[in-house]
Amino acid sequence: MKPIDKEILHIALPSIVSNITVPLLGLVDVAITGHLGAASYIGAIALGGMIFNLVYWIFGFLRMGTSGLTAQAYGKNQSFSKSPLEGAVNTSEIPSMGDLGGPLLWLLRSQIIGLGIALALLILQVPIRELALLIMQPSEEVRAFTVTYFNICIWGAPATLGLFGLNGWFIGMQNSRIPMMIAITQNVVNIVASLCFVFGLGMKVEGVALGTFIAQWCGFLMGALLCLRFNKKNNNTFRISGKIFEREAMLRFFSVNRDIFFRTICMVCVMMFFTSAGSWQGEVILAVNTLLMQLYLLVSYIMDGFANAGEALSGKYFGAGNKLALHDTIYRLFFWGFLMVLAFTVVYVLGGKPFLGLLTNEPSVVAASSDYVWWAYIIPFVSTSAFMWDGIFIGLTASRQMFQSMLVASITFFILYYLFHTTFGNHGLWLAFLGFLFVRGVVQTILYRIDKIGFGHTV
Repeated sequence: MKPIDKEILHIALPSIVSNITVPLLGLVDVAITGHLGAASYIGAIALGGMIFNLVYWIFGFLRMGTSGLTAQAYGKNQSFSKSPLEGAVNTSEIPSMGDLGGPLLWLLRSQIIGLGIALALLILQVPIRELALLIMQPSEEVRAFTVTYFNICIWGAPATLGLFGLNGWFIGMQNSRIPMMIAITQNVVNIVASLCFVFGLGMKVEGVALGTFIAQWCGFLMGALLCLRFNKKNNNTFRISGKIFEREAMLRFFSVNRDIFFRTICMVCVMMFFTSAGSWQGEVILAVNTLLMQLYLLVSYIMDGFANAGEALSGKYFGAGNKLALHDTIYRLFFWGFLMVLAFTVVYVLGGKPFLGLLTNEPSVVAASSDYVWWAYIIPFVSTSAFMWDGIFIGLTASRQMFQSMLVASITFFILYYLFHTTFGNHGLWLAFLGFLFVRGVVQTILYRIDKIGFGHTV
């Protein structure tokens, strides 16, 4: 195994574990409320979780932007502390991330911006809550429980957004094990706290919400303490060497995160439309699409682990000016991506239908899923390139190109949907979605070559 492969797996494997634990926080809440004796409790948790997932997804740039900028600063510091690099280019061609204050400053900037966003969410919590409930229009009982859940969990926003920045910083520092430990700890705390509040103290939805709230703050505080320990251990290398609010650095931070923000908006629009378009075809098709989407999410959890490795390593080698190592990283990432395509395709073809059978025993849904499950077989092939390039582009802070590719892919999605949904129904919807995934990867490949991202002048 090549050294670069070891580096990729060293970051990717813990990231995969972290990604898989993410949905467990929501599943634990649903499982506990499912034993409270009323469907309205489950509905409230589902709606409340959906609101927060959407809000936090939009602000995911705090993690991605911090990761890329930190990795570049880390790589630049390393380039000055070691002998001349093989395949190095003139470092004057590279944005001087390290000169703007070093890796730790990017963390501090992300924390300040995250805190500002969290305060805005707390101030605007009532309008946000009421707008979401107006759109969803739940029953009065579900609405009352959702309000209770929301009113408690919203106070976890500072911790959640702060942890976004911390996790991005750790990945940029080539350490994905700490985010993994934090994610596992959060789940354990959530399970224990929720069980104690609900079954020990007799609480209902408020007990589940308090468990989630405590888990969020425990995760953030653990991350902050581990960050202090990490920085103290490497004090000579990772000291603060500039001003937090230096104008050029803040403009860079906002520029990168602005494009990632708009990219996320495009993705949210596509995913929400996909869900809505399925519901327009009836509850059976909605259920089928929800089940098949679990197969897509499983791919995303694994591929995002390799994307995180792409963020850390491409950013490091770009910051260090090591052109050969950067190109080797990209090549090996796609090698691992190809292996994952083969593995997932075989697993889905052999076990896709049995897996869907484990998720539901509803006869109408099981029968309908047989007509559409073959779309899931194609998901790994059409989506892998986009996942790999996303990680690489984040590491290179090529956020403008990320937004451009997402915009083109989103437009493609809607064009394909309106061209084919009337004739092919739900097959047309899945054609549009897979076209969206495939076009993202194709456009990113073209942009990488045309714009010479990496050591050109567009990053």
